[in-house]
Order: sequence, then structure tokens, then C-alpha cells
Amino acid sequence: MLNTIANGLSRFNKLVWETESSTLGKWGKRGLAALRIAYLTIRDVFFDSQLTLRSMSLVYTTLLSLVPLLAVSVSVLKGFGAHNQLELALRNFLLPLGDRGAEITGTIVRFVEGINSGLLGSVGMAMLLYTVISLMQKIEAAFNFTWHVTEDRSFARRFSDYLSVVLIGPVLVFSAVGLTATLTHSEFYLLLAANPVTGILITFLGRLVPYLLIIFAFTLIYIYIPNTKVLFRSAFVGAAVAGVIWETVGWLFASFITSANYTAIYSAFATLFFFMIWLYISWTILLTGASIAFYYQNPEFRARQRRHIALSNRMREKLAFAVMAKVVTHFYQRKPPLTLQELAQSINIASDMLHPIVNNLVTRQILARTDTETTEFIPAQAPEDMPLMEILLAVREADEDDVMNAHRITLSSDVESLFQTYQDAAADALAGKTLKDLVLNVDTNGIEHTNAQRQTG
Repeated sequence: MLNTIANGLSRFNKLVWETESSTLGKWGKRGLAALRIAYLTIRDVFFDSQLTLRSMSLVYTTLLSLVPLLAVSVSVLKGFGAHNQLELALRNFLLPLGDRGAEITGTIVRFVEGINSGLLGSVGMAMLLYTVISLMQKIEAAFNFTWHVTEDRSFARRFSDYLSVVLIGPVLVFSAVGLTATLTHSEFYLLLAANPVTGILITFLGRLVPYLLIIFAFTLIYIYIPNTKVLFRSAFVGAAVAGVIWETVGWLFASFITSANYTAIYSAFATLFFFMIWLYISWTILLTGASIAFYYQNPEFRARQRRHIALSNRMREKLAFAVMAKVVTHFYQRKPPLTLQELAQSINIASDMLHPIVNNLVTRQILARTDTETTEFIPAQAPEDMPLMEILLAVREADEDDVMNAHRITLSSDVESLFQTYQDAAADALAGKTLKDLVLNVDTNGIEHTNAQRQTG
């Protein structure tokens, strides 16, 4: 039995990873891509502990932040007269919990209605908003990890973007729900539903609406939350799969709840137990859809073996010069500053690998981050006043401090002399040269030293 399973898995792996896509037709290529995305997503979710750990972390944060989050949302919805729909929305989300879902909904609604902003005071309101923003920050970190994004939003962007989600998001969701409810109770809808011919279609559409609403919500989350540009098509593909899984798993979970009697084991904790399980399942499904969207948009990451690539010292040094050349070229040509993703794309390297190099340059005050909607990079000093040796030292001396540095290493006099000669050679080669000189020797493909042209001139 075990040999049969092992042989089957071996054949499946060969089919997925050893099949040449060039030999397939249009639909064959799409099918192969779907199999590879499914393989990688299952690996990330079930065999890589990072996504599951982040789902668990989000469960804990959600328990702490749920009431403050809903309190802020209710304060906004009251202005639109839609705050009474909060209980209905919560009940629908917790529908898989059955009677326990109704119990949890009632408890949460009572907590939210019991919050008195007048009694909280300014400090209490500040803590309430901090709790909400902390939840959004944890959610963004989970999505950034899935998308291999290492550059976080600035504090100003976090504050404005998160409040936009908290304040505008509920209005959009409840507007969609309200519009659906209005349409389903209209005379025209009821007339179509009563017709024997169109009634079947209306019934089918009625069952399809919950899927469409959850796919719509997931699509917006996948586009807006990660700190990178997510294409609508990629977000929709991930949301479609995650939405179908979420509705299906919800139905299965509800069936399990009704058939299982865990009250005898967990007693009063049974409700909280199932609530936490459902939160964990929901976050895992949401991150699963994000993983699908990532692999759909980035085919270069569809590899059987996870890439653990370490940059050599030579690559770090070359990347530092390449980054500064790109940034200063845009500066002199008065082009818009580049983001980390744009820098990585122009240099032909993954953004998560370029991130530590950029951080080193920012730490040495060679690069500076802009406090704009999307974090961009500009020269921190005038290019004509920045020696090229400073760029090299920013990489070579990265992570050194007063305790752990090159002077700590004991060498023989001969080795120390050789090492110093090597260092001096690099300093002599870059002596008197600045960032401005570097830009004069750069074409659109990268760093090109034009010694031959200088000799000819």
C-alpha cells in the first residue's frame, strides 16, 4: 500500500515538474501551470510552518482586536444608518458554528454596544485605535510574507491606509449586502422567482450570490493589503479559489459541529474552542488565496525546490553600485523616484534579496526613503559630494558594531599586511570618484566603466 502511494506521488511529481510546457498546447500549458500552483500552495500551507504560524498569530490578534474593530466600524455605519446590519453580518460569518455562532454574535454585539466613547476618554480612544491598527499591521505582515515583500509601509501610510480600510471598508461591504437584499425583495425579482422557467435560474443565482460577495471581498483584500502592486486578474484568481474553499469548508464545518458533541469535553469552553478553530480556518484560507495569487502573478517562483539563495560579497558590492546608479540617474534626469520593486525589476533581481542592500545604504545615509504613498528612494546627499568608497564600505561593513567588527579578528602580521593591501587597492581604485562620476559611466543596462573611451579621448 505504501509503495503504491509512493509510486503514485513519484509519477505525479514527474508529470508536474518534468513535463516541458513548450510541448503542450494552450490549454495544456494552463493546466500544467494550475498543477504547479496547486502543488506549491499546498506545500506552503501544509508543509511550511510559516503560513500556519501566521494564521495562529492572527487568531490571537483577532480575539484581542475584534471588539475595538467593530466598535470603530459601528461608529462609521451609524452615520449611514447601517449599524443595525452588524449583527446580521456577524451571524453570516459565524454561520458554520450553528447555534454557537448566534451565541457568539450576541455576546460580541453586547460588548460593542457597551463601549461608551465618553467614558473611555482620549487615552482610551487612542488605545482602541492602536489595537485596530495593530491588527491591520499583523495582517499586512502576513500578506507581505506571502508576496515576498520586505519593505513595509511608512508610519504615515499605515495610519492613513488602515483607517481608510476600517472606515470605508464596512460601508462598501454593507452597501453590497444591502443592495443584494434590496434586489432579492423587489417586485421584479419576486415575479421572476415565481415563474417556472426563470425560477430555476433565480434559485441558482441566489445560491451563487454568497460566493460572489466573498470573492469580491477577497479580491479587494488581495489588491489592497500587500505592500506591492497586485494585478486585478491575479487577485481575482486567488479570491475565486479561496472564496469557493471558504464557502465549502464552512458548510463542512457546520455539518461537523452539528454532529459532534464536544460540550461534554470542553463544557463552557466549547463555544470559544470552535470560534478559535473557525478563525484559524478562515485566516488559513485567506492566506491560501494570497499564495495562489502570488504564484499566478510571478511564474519565476514556480520551482519545485524552494529558493534559498545567499548573495556573495561580490554580488552585494555590485548591487550597491547598481542601486545608486539607478537612483542618481533618475535624480539627474528628473524622473520619478524608484520603489524597491522597481529597482529590483530594473536590476533583474528579486526584491527580497535587494532589500538588505538598500537598508545598508539607508543606514549609512547614502540613500533616503520618501514619505510618500509608495515608499521611494532618492539620494540622501548631493551625488557630487558622495565618494564611491562610502558605497563600498556600506556593504563591506554592514552589521558591524563596536563589539563585533574586523578589528576583533587576530591575524599574523603577514596576513594583516596582505589584507590591508587588498583594502588599500580598492580605496585607490575609487579615490576621488563620486556618485556623479558613476552616473557618467552608466548606461541603461547597468554599470559600464568606460576606461577605453577615456583613453581614446
